Amino acid sequence: MNRTGSAHWAGDLMSGGGNVSTASGVLSSTPYSYKTRFEQGKGTNPEELLAAAHAGCFTMALSLVLGQAGLKADSLDTTCTISLEKDGEGFSITRSHLELNAKVPGASQEAFDNAVQAAKTNCPVSKLFDTEITLSANLEQ
Repeated sequence: MNRTGSAHWAGDLMSGGGNVSTASGVLSSTPYSYKTRFEQGKGTNPEELLAAAHAGCFTMALSLVLGQAGLKADSLDTTCTISLEKDGEGFSITRSHLELNAKVPGASQEAFDNAVQAAKTNCPVSKLFDTEITLSANLEQ
């Protein structure tokens, strides 16, 4: 299975700009620029897209692992924060932090914790990232 995204850019880094698109059309010529990445501007940026991808992938993986344990979530709400920091002459993504709030009827804390760790380790986006991945998880009773 292959998925496709594309980017277009014109101009220099500071005053130029571009757009990103996905084959599905969910993103279609969505603007991005220096301002949307390093300041406040209208549009998106690579880190925001990575955060959404990691949150979505982890949450789906958790749903799978819970199902394999005979559990079904009423809700799984995940926020991901990607940290971009200065690194020598450039920048590096230094961390991806997942924050989960979950309602899983019948789940013991131990079963929940095991499922969360398995999903964190095995979701394909977690496997892609070469950075620290941290996680806070709350099981609502």
